[in-house]
Amino acid sequence: MRLSFGFEQRQTQVQKLAPRMIQSMEILQLPLQELQERIEQELAENPILEMQEVDPELPDETEERDSAKEKSVDEKELIVDEKHDNADDFERLLNLNNEMPDYFEEGNRRSSNRMEEDADRAHDAISNVAERPESLQLYLMHQLGEMDVAPEMMAMCERIISTLDPKDGGYFRSSLRDLLPADATPEQLEMAEQALALVQELDPPGIAARDLKECLLRQLSDDLLFYEEIKTLITSHLEDLRDNRMPLIQKQTGYSIELIREAWEELKTLNPKPGGNFAENFVPTVNPDVSVVLADDGQYKVIVDDSRTPTLRISRYYRERLMSGNITPEEREYIKRKITAAQWLIESIEQRRNTLTRVSQAIVDHQTSFLDEGPEHIVPLKMQQIAEKVGVHVTTVSRAVDDKYMQTPRGIFPLKRFFVGGTRTEEGEDVAWDIIRIRLQEVVDKEDKQDPLSDDDLVIELKKLGLTVARRTITKYRQKMDIPSSRQRKDWSQVAR
Repeated sequence: MRLSFGFEQRQTQVQKLAPRMIQSMEILQLPLQELQERIEQELAENPILEMQEVDPELPDETEERDSAKEKSVDEKELIVDEKHDNADDFERLLNLNNEMPDYFEEGNRRSSNRMEEDADRAHDAISNVAERPESLQLYLMHQLGEMDVAPEMMAMCERIISTLDPKDGGYFRSSLRDLLPADATPEQLEMAEQALALVQELDPPGIAARDLKECLLRQLSDDLLFYEEIKTLITSHLEDLRDNRMPLIQKQTGYSIELIREAWEELKTLNPKPGGNFAENFVPTVNPDVSVVLADDGQYKVIVDDSRTPTLRISRYYRERLMSGNITPEEREYIKRKITAAQWLIESIEQRRNTLTRVSQAIVDHQTSFLDEGPEHIVPLKMQQIAEKVGVHVTTVSRAVDDKYMQTPRGIFPLKRFFVGGTRTEEGEDVAWDIIRIRLQEVVDKEDKQDPLSDDDLVIELKKLGLTVARRTITKYRQKMDIPSSRQRKDWSQVAR
C-alpha cells in the first residue's frame, strides 16, 4: 500500500437541494391542520406577510383572485438561482403590482355578515369540544373521600391508585415494596397490603387486581349463574378456555361440554379490563384535505379544500418602501430577504394545492370502482403508477398523500387507503389484498364449525374462487383479522353429542 500527501484536482457531481425546494417539499407534506399552523407561524415571524380577508359577498373578485394565483403557479415556474441571489425572481416580485394587482391589493374590509359568521364558527367550535371525562384516579379517590380512612392509609391508597393505568385495564403491576421506603417495617408492609385490599373493594369491580385470574375472581358473586363452575374455570382452566381445549376440561372437571360452554358464556360477561372504560380514547379531528364530487358528466372531480387556509399577500407598504430609495442598505436588505421568503411561502402553498389536486385526481380516476360500488371493489394501485401518470417523482406522491384525507361519497378515507397491493387470478385479473381478506372471512364464516378448515384447507378454498394465495399469507392475514386457528374455532358441543 502506498500513502502520499499532496493536492489534486477532481471533478465531481453533487446533487444539492436549494432551500426553496426543501421548503416546497415540506409544505407539500403538511396536512391541512399543520399547514394552518405553519401559516400562522410565518405570519407572526414575517412582517412582510399579511393575511388577505376575502369578502364572501364578492364572489367575482374571489374567482379572479384564485385565477390569478393559479396562473402564477402554472405559468411561472420557480426560479432557483443561488449564484445570482435569485435576482430574476426578485425582479419578478417587484413587478407583481402590474402583473397581478388583485393578488396584492389591500383586501376589502370584512362585512358585518362575515364577522358574524366567524363568530358563529368560533362559538360552534367551542361548543362541539367534548367534555373531558373523569379520570380513573379521580373516580377512585372520590370514593375513598367518602370513607373514614386514616391519613397514613389514605396516602398509601393514593400511591397505589397513581400506578393504575387505564390503558392496561387498571391492573396493579407495581410492587408494594416499591411504594414504601427502603427501610419499611413489617407493619408498614402489612398496612400497604390492607390499602391494596381497600382499593380493590372500590368500583369498578376487579380494579387494582394483580393478574387476570384475581381480576375475574373479584367480580364473582354468589348470585351469578354457574358460580361454582365459573370459579373452577377461572382458577384452573383459563388457558384451556383460550385454546378451546374442551375435552381436556371435561376430563379434569367432570363437567359436560354443554355445561362448560354455558359457564364460559356467563364468564364472558365479566370485564377483564375494569379500568379500560376510563382510558382516554383520543380520536383526532379529521379535516379532509380534498373532496370528491360527482360532476354532471358522471365523472368524479377532486376539489382541494381551501376554505380554512387563509389567503396570503405581500405587504404593499414594504414593497413601496423598498422602491422608494429612502431606506438604509441594511433595511433594504432585510425587506428584500423577507419579501423573498414570503413569496416562496405563497408559491409553495400554491404548488401544494396544484400537486395535491393532480395526485388526488389520478387516484380517483384509478379507483372509480371503489367509489361506485364500495371498498370491496378496490383495485391494486402503487404510488409509482400515480407518479408516472402525473409526471412527478414517486417521493412527491408519497409526500402528497402523507397524513391527508379525502371526503368521498363512501365516507372519509386516508389517501394512503387507496394504495393497496394485490395478486393475479388464473384469468390474469389483478385482485387487491383487501378483496382476498373479504373472501377469507366469507370462507371461514361458512365453514363447518365441527370440522373447521386448516390454513392449508383455506388455501384450497380460495383457489376454488380463483385466488392463488400462499399458506403463510393466509396465516398472516388470519392473525391480523383476529380469526382463531382451526382448533380454536372447533365447536365441541356438537361433537360431544
